[in-house]
Amino acid sequence: MSFTSRFALRRRGLAAAGTAAVLALALAACGSSKDSDASMPGMDHGAHPSASSSSASGMDHDHGSMPGMDHGSMGDGLADAKDGYKLTSTATELPAGKETAYKFQVAGPDGKPVTAFAVDQTKRMHFYAVRSDLTGFQHLHPSMADGTWTADLAALEPGTWRTYASFTPDSGPGKGKGFVLSRTVTVPGDAKKTSLPEAASSTEVDGYTVTVKGVLMAGMAHPATVSISKDGKPVTELQPYLDTYAHLTAFHEGDQAFAHLHPETEAKGDNGGPDLSFQAMLPKPGNWRMFLQFQTGGKLHTAALTLNVS
Repeated sequence: MSFTSRFALRRRGLAAAGTAAVLALALAACGSSKDSDASMPGMDHGAHPSASSSSASGMDHDHGSMPGMDHGSMGDGLADAKDGYKLTSTATELPAGKETAYKFQVAGPDGKPVTAFAVDQTKRMHFYAVRSDLTGFQHLHPSMADGTWTADLAALEPGTWRTYASFTPDSGPGKGKGFVLSRTVTVPGDAKKTSLPEAASSTEVDGYTVTVKGVLMAGMAHPATVSISKDGKPVTELQPYLDTYAHLTAFHEGDQAFAHLHPETEAKGDNGGPDLSFQAMLPKPGNWRMFLQFQTGGKLHTAALTLNVS
């Protein structure tokens, strides 16, 4: 990333500090990524992409972000409406302990369901379900028919969950602008709150060790590095997942503010890793739960890590 781009990113990040949960990420590609269960109770990536990362909807075969796509004004993802676009669903309660389909729509400024969505990281819709204590996490790529999206959720633990829809309209007044909208849904039953794990610089998932190096401060872009190893040896066979070598999202403890570290480097080849460099801007101080997804041998791994931002 050039000095000019880095400077522009810093200015945009500082302007949004305290009011938006935008993360700017420039993954320096040197590695590649498919699906597996995550390491925490109730956590599931939920999707099962092919080695080529094609969408289950059968409509997402384009690659990368669309030219002119704006992710700088996504906000913190805690509202169900923004700039005339609204996330709607008739579901206020979902069953516990079994797979279930969550249906939703995105209404445009004209009140009608939006049907034209731009491709972002090979998908037209990124959907997340996160439990209020951040112990449950699912990242899905739902299918759409006549403006209604269907996300096939894995079994949910009892409690309050927030569902996020991350998308970019491909027509209308919001064309090319990134949105993250969310709603809450209740899963009835004995909801046992799990304390967030302490902040740490590394974690393990499926035999892999994921380490984050760098000091993050609220409202400022800082360089950081994610390193992946296995059995004490650097991993150099990361596979592409969503046109990059790692997909990162983060959620703020307490209010569940959303942040996406959006990669800019397209992955090529199955020889990525072990180090992935990025510029990160987390606008709020406190604990953030980061979910790092990467693929090896056709299997997707989801690592969860608590980062403290001062």
